[in-house]
Amino acid sequence: MDLYCNSVTKYQRLKTREVKIGNLLLGGNHAIRIQTMTTTDTMDTLATVEQTIRCIKAGAELVRITAPSKKEAENLLHIKNELQKRGYFVPLVADIHFTPNAAEIAARIVEKVRINPGNYVDKKKFEQIEYTDAEYAEEIERITERFTPLVKICKEHGTAMRIGTNHGSLSDRIMSRYGDTAIGMVESAMEFLRIARAENYHNIILSMKSSNPLVMVQAYRLLANKMMDEFNECYPLHLGVTEAGDGEDGRIKSAIGIGTLLEDGIGDTIRVSLTEDPELEIPVCKDIVKRYCDDRRPTTDDRQEGIAGQLSVVSGRSPVVNSGIPSINKLPYSPFEYKRRTTFAVNNIGDKNVPVVVADCSKLKEIAPDDLQSIGYTYNATTDKWSIADIAADYFFTGNQLLDFALPGTLKVIVYPATWQLANDKEKYFPIFDISGYKNAPAKSGIMNFVMLDCFSDQTSVNDFSCLEDIANDPTVVVCLSSNHPTPMPAVRRMMVELMNRNINNPVIFITDSNWKTPDEHLIHFATETGALFLDGFGDGICLGMNSKSYNELAHIAVSGRNYLQHQSVEQFINNTAFYILQATRTRISKTEYITCPSCGRTLFDLQETTAKIRSVTNHLKGIKIAIMGCIVNGPGEMADADFGYVGSGVGKITLYKGKEVVKKNIDSAIAVDELINLLKDNGAWVETSFKE
Repeated sequence: MDLYCNSVTKYQRLKTREVKIGNLLLGGNHAIRIQTMTTTDTMDTLATVEQTIRCIKAGAELVRITAPSKKEAENLLHIKNELQKRGYFVPLVADIHFTPNAAEIAARIVEKVRINPGNYVDKKKFEQIEYTDAEYAEEIERITERFTPLVKICKEHGTAMRIGTNHGSLSDRIMSRYGDTAIGMVESAMEFLRIARAENYHNIILSMKSSNPLVMVQAYRLLANKMMDEFNECYPLHLGVTEAGDGEDGRIKSAIGIGTLLEDGIGDTIRVSLTEDPELEIPVCKDIVKRYCDDRRPTTDDRQEGIAGQLSVVSGRSPVVNSGIPSINKLPYSPFEYKRRTTFAVNNIGDKNVPVVVADCSKLKEIAPDDLQSIGYTYNATTDKWSIADIAADYFFTGNQLLDFALPGTLKVIVYPATWQLANDKEKYFPIFDISGYKNAPAKSGIMNFVMLDCFSDQTSVNDFSCLEDIANDPTVVVCLSSNHPTPMPAVRRMMVELMNRNINNPVIFITDSNWKTPDEHLIHFATETGALFLDGFGDGICLGMNSKSYNELAHIAVSGRNYLQHQSVEQFINNTAFYILQATRTRISKTEYITCPSCGRTLFDLQETTAKIRSVTNHLKGIKIAIMGCIVNGPGEMADADFGYVGSGVGKITLYKGKEVVKKNIDSAIAVDELINLLKDNGAWVETSFKE
């Protein structure tokens, strides 16, 4: 498979056309721009102005405002005038869905309009329609006739346009021909782009949003590839995971989708869609983008002290951080479709087993039974039994510690080789070696050995791949990949490519340490570094850790009770993060998934409050996907991936869905959550809260 971006081994931005949005330049060689969207009623001019100013002060470079009808589009003029009167000239974007007339009004007022090709002219009634080629061509002609007036207005007024495809709102026409696929998303946008190009209009940005990061990443890669093949150039790309949610979920989903593409060099502007106030999205955007500014990365002098870093110290090696990553021109896998890498199983790791989670507990001085509660195991001294949570780690790393208590049956311990030799129970304890140490080890486990490779940043022969011969297809070896390289994800990905090219089928665990400071920074780092690899079908396990300084800072934040970290130990935060990453990449489902829109001026109820209420009563329903949508615009389309939906259908009114089917219409919002629970019960999706013994 040929490459879909400039390089998969080093960070290099994909060159795109330069686009002008008011006084802002986007694409080309310009910085990655940050934006958000207001949640106020667009007809409330002052409220919208005040919220827009808060977003600007937080760092938004563009602000989007919904314009669902002509009256909201017309009111954009009052909003823009008031902002400029107060000295704010950040470009405004009108968000259009079903109303071409509103788009044509807005295009004469604001600097940019966003249209969704899935519902701008086409309709979505979830109907399967068979088109002949002639009938399909007639539909394209109809779209051309309806869309061209907007193109001409934008061209005349110097207005930019985003052609924004959403996975959940593909039209019946596109669905009928291409199905619910990333290819369908790309073709939906390309139809409109071709029309615009025919009018010699190029002030265009495109987006391919989905609530599923895997679909989103595949669609953007396909779109970039398609534009280069057809036009020999790319238009700027706006990145975002739609309906990402709130808290850890929203940040992890967004970082996996956006971060994976930015690692590829794809993306010119980003928006993080959180079910929180819009100004709170901006710091998350900043944390994602700053990873691609060399002066903002943590220095490599601040050595990692998780499994990877400690093992380097034990083995006496020192990292060489300027090692190059060998380039590659072809991939042994498709970046446009998911297929898990073929591996054999070592114990319960690899083959068809779900990816395992390894918890790093090495910073606990003396591990007691109560400490395991933070990684999903709760001990009851009275009954002498363990309760095991759905997000219980499969293994945990203790460094040099052997435990003086009996472990729950499923949990196993990873320790250094010298400590492993002292362990009496060789079926509970397993050694972890560095690559050179394994070759020369006087004793090895006959069941399972973990072998560390620091990809392209150490002094061993790992950089010329000769060391791989020492572990290749050893039936006891689980390969553990990490990297101290300045761009660690491409380094690990390159090693995965080498394993595939050499037909080395050992299972692989990704070990990622974080040197950042805040909870958001850690979440984004972990999600980007590992999530990108899981989306490409790599990985049979995950282990997250951090250096002592970061660990202590995070522990202080946890004690102070800051936001979603409140009442969590550092070990619990890291363990949860690992499971949330696997959930977001759809590689291991361990909890309820929520698809929630970020709210906007169309929202018909308090989205944040309602989301919290629904989450509080349903968060034990493992594997169920529940959509919570503020209005019918983001309803049946955007929640197409959900099992059940809770959608605003009028002021104080809620409509409930099972999949794409309306089950109960216009329920009073006061009883709607109870009715959702009844719907779950009626469909066998409800279980009472319980723990596994």
